[in-house]
Amino acid sequence: MPDYAVFIGNIKKKTGIDLSLYKEAQMKRRLTSLYEKRGYRNFIEYYEAIHNDKELLEEFLDRMTINVSEFYRNAQRWDVLEKKIFPKLLAQNKKLKIWSAACSTGEEPYSIALVLLSHVPLRDISILATDLDLGVIERAKVGLYPERALKEVPAPIVNQHFVNEGHFYQVKDEIKRTVTFKQQNLLEDRYDTGFDLIVCRNVMIYFTEEAKDQIYTNFSKSLKQGGILFVGSTEQIFNPSKYGLESEDTFFYRKI
Repeated sequence: MPDYAVFIGNIKKKTGIDLSLYKEAQMKRRLTSLYEKRGYRNFIEYYEAIHNDKELLEEFLDRMTINVSEFYRNAQRWDVLEKKIFPKLLAQNKKLKIWSAACSTGEEPYSIALVLLSHVPLRDISILATDLDLGVIERAKVGLYPERALKEVPAPIVNQHFVNEGHFYQVKDEIKRTVTFKQQNLLEDRYDTGFDLIVCRNVMIYFTEEAKDQIYTNFSKSLKQGGILFVGSTEQIFNPSKYGLESEDTFFYRKI
């Protein structure tokens, strides 16, 4: 087996990052540059070093995770969530039922909590966050992120709700307690119902059209009437009425 394939398997077991989701030629060039800079000759040597050296592992995560997700990704949409969507939902129900689907390493559900905190007290925030990959769920529970992942977060929020640890930031426990993480396969497992808000962003690009159709249908069934589906910036639904939805704002859809 080529050393890069072995490296991909080892990294997925150790960190939850699936490098096979990325274009191989680009990723190999990027990582080769990284390990050569550190004086290693191949991916096998580099993985051994990462496995035994926490600083090298953190450097690797810093380089990789910024491309997996970040806080307040596409910040203008989060502004719409805070100023338009949440006020409307809270006018109907003071305690919202929220699901962050395909939550990856946790930036998204923690972002939801931080935005909602401008409207309600911490005790009223409860978010379900799910992902297929147990590795990324474990990393999400730890809540440790590279500095660049917080580039869109306003400084007062960073200062209040994160602890600085060198080039990394740790989500404070009171924010972590607002999120419940669990494993779920969006294509096979049962969906809960009665959600006021479902957030699923920047993951549909990995699915076939048939799979997308199935997932959007299930999301619609899981929303209560008037509930909102928030999707990613490349995932506009061109025929929302097919799923019993209507456009509420760009990339936000309301259950009819």
